[in-house]
Amino acid sequence: MKKIIALMLCLVMALLVTACGGSDSDYETIVDKGELVIGITEYAPMDYQDKNGEWTGFDAEFAKAVAEKMGVEAKFIVIDWDNKFLELKSKSIDCIWNGMTISTEVEKNTSCSKPYAKNEQIVVMKKSEVDKYKDVKSMSKLQFAVESESAGQSAAEDNGLKFTAVAAQSDTLTEVMSGSVDACIIDSTMAASMTGEGTSYSDLAPGLILTNEEYGVGFRKGSDMTEKFNQYAKELKEDGTLEKLSKKYNVALAD
Repeated sequence: MKKIIALMLCLVMALLVTACGGSDSDYETIVDKGELVIGITEYAPMDYQDKNGEWTGFDAEFAKAVAEKMGVEAKFIVIDWDNKFLELKSKSIDCIWNGMTISTEVEKNTSCSKPYAKNEQIVVMKKSEVDKYKDVKSMSKLQFAVESESAGQSAAEDNGLKFTAVAAQSDTLTEVMSGSVDACIIDSTMAASMTGEGTSYSDLAPGLILTNEEYGVGFRKGSDMTEKFNQYAKELKEDGTLEKLSKKYNVALAD
């Protein structure tokens, strides 16, 4: 009898230790705390602040729709894109969701969702210069600006182009406007939203497309949130929510 009681006490203690250690489920942890913490950078048309300082954009509205399905609030945290994987692993954020290109590096460091949008890495330069450059070879002497550790940097490296890395994609456009570089390589979604007539960069225009790619959301390795997200994304596509966002923000949905 004493042995049985001792075994029962050990079992109870083990259960208490497990409970104190918290849930292994990211989904349950997020629901319990009442918020989905999302690592972003300011990047129109995916995540940017409106005149009231509220986060909006394709990804921001998509994230709010997913959070609503979970019964929690979406909380947006601006992160250093260089440190996005460290932020995720340290649990200071629950996911990386900011027009993130699905790449070998992303798949190595996260549990990545299925693709939800299409994109390209595209060259942007002064409108008066675009027609002069028809291929990569013709741009070999140009200096480019790229976001550090981004798909734009990978495109520059893969094509043997000279570049300067800056903190954010939006900064690359400022570098081109200032004349410190000849061009930049950014997401086509940003190029469509932030250059041309009626924008702050009306003298800039998109040119050569360097790569075709897709966007995904990065969760922690082994996280049950990846499967949950894929299901929510499927539902939001089927009910027309993503189609409305696609038209509103001019973002092409993945097949």
